[in-house]
Amino acid sequence: MPMDLKDKTEKNKHFITSLEFAIQGIKTVFQEERNMRAHVVFGLMAILVAFLLGVSVLEWLWIFLAVFLVWIVEIINTVFENVVDMVTDCHFHPIGKKIKDMAAGAVLVTSIFAVIVGVIIFLPKIIELFL
Repeated sequence: MPMDLKDKTEKNKHFITSLEFAIQGIKTVFQEERNMRAHVVFGLMAILVAFLLGVSVLEWLWIFLAVFLVWIVEIINTVFENVVDMVTDCHFHPIGKKIKDMAAGAVLVTSIFAVIVGVIIFLPKIIELFL
């Protein structure tokens, strides 16, 4: 195996290099996926509302769990989409469609969870503001 090819395929031995690759991966998802940008905006809005409403520490934990789960599952969904596209050379395949649909379903379920968490935490506080 040529040395230059081996260098590109070996496991990263330096934490900083691994961190740079991970950050590049996050940037790529953010730049290429409209849904990821929407999830980030909604997540940051939820964090802002939580700050403005003065939620408890336990509520903060639920909010961060919900927000980060949506972001993580969206990244994983993007990974599945890219792997399917790579394997099928961007041609339709019924199993590839099933994989993409299931990954998108995981994002939907996680987003519903996040909305439920938001309603449980925010709705009583918002109602209280108007009473």
